[in-house]
Amino acid sequence: MASRNPSQCPVTGQTADEGQNYPKICPGGGLLLAWQLKGKNVLIVGGGPVAAGRLVNVLDADAIVTVVCPQSGLCSEMAYRINTQKVVHQHIDTEFDPSTHFSMLDQFAMVLTAIDDVNLSKQICYRCRDLRIPVNVADVPPECDFYFGSLIRNGPLQVMVSTGGQGPKIASQTRQKIQAAIPKNVGQAISNVGKLRGMLRKKVPEVEMGARRMRWMIEVCEKWNLDEICEMNQDDMEKVLAGWENGYVPSYKQVKGKWISDVRWKKALFGKCPVVGYSSPYLSGLIGVVVGATAATAVLLGRGFRTST
Repeated sequence: MASRNPSQCPVTGQTADEGQNYPKICPGGGLLLAWQLKGKNVLIVGGGPVAAGRLVNVLDADAIVTVVCPQSGLCSEMAYRINTQKVVHQHIDTEFDPSTHFSMLDQFAMVLTAIDDVNLSKQICYRCRDLRIPVNVADVPPECDFYFGSLIRNGPLQVMVSTGGQGPKIASQTRQKIQAAIPKNVGQAISNVGKLRGMLRKKVPEVEMGARRMRWMIEVCEKWNLDEICEMNQDDMEKVLAGWENGYVPSYKQVKGKWISDVRWKKALFGKCPVVGYSSPYLSGLIGVVVGATAATAVLLGRGFRTST
């Protein structure tokens, strides 16, 4: 979870009273949530590029999607998703008609509109709110119960950057900078930690052991770096779990029998810093040492040859 200065609001700049250790409340933000849509019905009204983006978002969350849009109004991506991939539960090949389609709204957990008809979008929005259904009207912030941010996805890792609908392009630019700083293997590391955590929960299922399990998993993540966690296989996890009874987390060297992971030494020699992009200094340093030693040897041999002659 992101941390912030507990004494200063990043929006208003107001500081808390001296000695106060609680975060300052800063109104005006959105509540960022990981909405669980798996197995829930979602309605998308529209078939253009914006609707296609919304479709990908909700399908990534394993939603069951219905699209209302004439076939002639589908963009190439939407047509591909519906007709070729067949990832949409139901495609209603017609314009949205309030007199016909309002009656089906109550079966959906979420409604998304991405059409040019602002008045129709507002009608859908107001009807959804009457039914207490969360709704998003594309490009009309006042008619949105929630916003879609700029997303980063790497396996189980999901990061969202949101400007509350005020600056989508800036959100995208910020996302790119954050994404460049995230290690590419973090998704695999998270997956392996999840597997290890599941094995530990199976080994020690008691509810009262929850706090100890959490502390132990934290120690694993602190003792093993990302590259080392990525190399964990089933046997390695069993060896790590063997230390549970004694409250001890075996190190990478104790489990693998080597000091450094294969990925880590390759990164040290050939990798680049993910933030600034500079090449690793180790390879250039090693090359410098080799070249220097070779040159020095050649000079000494040359002098020795001239002396002997």
